[in-house]
Amino acid sequence: MRFVLRFGFFFFLYILIMMSYSCKESAGQNEEHAFTNDLIRETSPYLLQHAHNPVNWQAWNEDVLERAKETNKLILISIGYSSCHWCHVMEEETFEDLEVSKLMNENFINIKVDREERPDIDQVYQTAAQLQGQNGGWPLNAITLPNGKPLYLGTYHTKDQWMQVLANVNKQFTEDPQKAAQYADRLAAGIEATNVFEPSSEFEKLTKEALQSATVTWKQNWDITLGGDKGQQKFPVPNSLDFLLDYALVNEDQATLDHVKNTLDQMANGGIYDHLGGGFFRYSTDPNWKVPHFEKMLYDNAQLVGLYAKAYAVFKESRYKEVVFETIDFLNREMKHSEGGYYAALDADSEGEEGKFYIWRAEELKNLLGAEFTLFSSYYAIEQGEAWENDHYILHKKRSDAAFLQEHEIGAEELLQYKNKWSAALMEARNARVRPNTDDKVLTSWNALLISGLIEAHRAFNEERFLEQAIATYDFITEKSYSDSQLRHSYKAGSKRSEGFLEDYAFLTQAAIKLYKVSLDSSYLDFATIITKTTQEKFLDSNSGLFRFNDNEDLISNIVKTHDGDIPSPNSVIANNLFQLGHINYNVAYMKQSKTMLTTLLPYVTGYSSSYANWSHLLLKVVHPFYEIAVVGENAKSDINDLQTRFIPNTLIVGSLKESELPLFEDRFVDGETYIYVCQDRVCKLPVTTVSAALEQLENF
Repeated sequence: MRFVLRFGFFFFLYILIMMSYSCKESAGQNEEHAFTNDLIRETSPYLLQHAHNPVNWQAWNEDVLERAKETNKLILISIGYSSCHWCHVMEEETFEDLEVSKLMNENFINIKVDREERPDIDQVYQTAAQLQGQNGGWPLNAITLPNGKPLYLGTYHTKDQWMQVLANVNKQFTEDPQKAAQYADRLAAGIEATNVFEPSSEFEKLTKEALQSATVTWKQNWDITLGGDKGQQKFPVPNSLDFLLDYALVNEDQATLDHVKNTLDQMANGGIYDHLGGGFFRYSTDPNWKVPHFEKMLYDNAQLVGLYAKAYAVFKESRYKEVVFETIDFLNREMKHSEGGYYAALDADSEGEEGKFYIWRAEELKNLLGAEFTLFSSYYAIEQGEAWENDHYILHKKRSDAAFLQEHEIGAEELLQYKNKWSAALMEARNARVRPNTDDKVLTSWNALLISGLIEAHRAFNEERFLEQAIATYDFITEKSYSDSQLRHSYKAGSKRSEGFLEDYAFLTQAAIKLYKVSLDSSYLDFATIITKTTQEKFLDSNSGLFRFNDNEDLISNIVKTHDGDIPSPNSVIANNLFQLGHINYNVAYMKQSKTMLTTLLPYVTGYSSSYANWSHLLLKVVHPFYEIAVVGENAKSDINDLQTRFIPNTLIVGSLKESELPLFEDRFVDGETYIYVCQDRVCKLPVTTVSAALEQLENF
């Protein structure tokens, strides 16, 4: 301060000079940084990573968009997320370069977007990229007119490529703004068209044949040997496998069941799974599930916990139980907020290298394991020809435990002792390394997915601690990100983010319904009912009968997200929620709305089944018999636990410990007794008092 007072005039002159550049030198705030831009005011880890670029980055807001219009400058929107490897690479090669930043600052309004905080912005410009014939991905760089309509879209660029793009687009805009506007208008119209759907109530088209035809078409793209779908990269898509598991059981389709199990086995054995620390990496860069892209995302692991728990209930495969327990332990150890709730992601990189935290050299393993290295290397494929690159190995398994035990003539208990010893030694060594960065946002939608995953784990293993964790996570989200019937998408202390998106409402409603079904606490059902009403008021698109992704007007197009990818679409989740609530409350309007949404999307479901798996899941419930099992009485909780550990597809299982006005329980409570009612479309068998009797009724309905 004394320095500033003494040299006030020169300091003021210095600031004026530096303001003529796009970024302000950090004087006194962060002396180790040459530049600091407006992102320093944000809380997103991704945005903060770029706060010291020489590019004059700004966060997306109305003032910045208005300034672009006033100055008639092109907008450069760069979208990514904190654990994105190629986002880091492009930052280092281009956004930290003074020559590039000068070109960007002189000609563009530069906006950085965290796609996890603003998935709506990302969705608009990813759609534009696809309309231009590109695959999309991150980082996504969009150059738009001052009104936000896109002229150019691309992903990763080298410095030279990027400078050429900047110069060309700016030249085109400057020399022929009318032509640029015409092109941008056409592209914006194309984005709008992809979000327009014609409602349909032709329920007669919802048939078993339609579902079977769609699934048969999908089967042609299955990788029967390696699991998953065919391709040079492999992505775990939990909602697809979840649907296929139910489909196989309902239709007694052994080939589909085998494909699901093979895929689950391949993923659990591959390098995409962290065999030391638990949890799954984002995807594998090869068709063998061996070489992962090393980021760990909450949404993947949340869904995979639920999927493997459900698969355990079906197959009783001990490896699936290990995966569930290890993944939950990983989440609690490495991704949990100190007050509750779970962080968004772990970075793929550490010390500037992708996967450095997770990979091993053979010599390092020999030093750590000594005489046991030979056995270890056989178990985890540390063998000739299996190195990833430069003598770096990724732990993975090429054979089942049963085959390994037979080959080495050891018992299962002895192997377990070895594995525990190996894990302890390697985890100690790994924990001494520089850890990947953590994206410490707590996203409502992703935490809701974890609540649902924990509930599935509770159902499969009857572990009360999993239910307690689900409830604690729900309590954290509703305390931090819910008020006046409104949700917000992202929580972090000091964050300015307030808007909630459709996925937050859809996924948390789904989680609340599941909490109600396992806890028998009707307050969760009340919450689901309230949030569903808010969703209808806030997001319903009256023209299509579907739901918009957001409710603000700062984007060039409405978004009606319907396709199911690594996360199920919020519209398909809402349609399933309405179906569930319709059956619980005998709400005919909800059931009709659910079927209308499904019928509207039916051409996509049957034509592109692999991208509409959660819609197919609803179609399965609609076209095949769907049962309600209502358990009423003092032993309802234990009977429901017994029923749920068995896993019965196409069945709603609910219960009440006391008198209830809900239609499924009304006039069915008898003090001192517990009765089980097996029903279909409000037609119920005579009540029974044992789970075995109820299962027999279900079999012979």
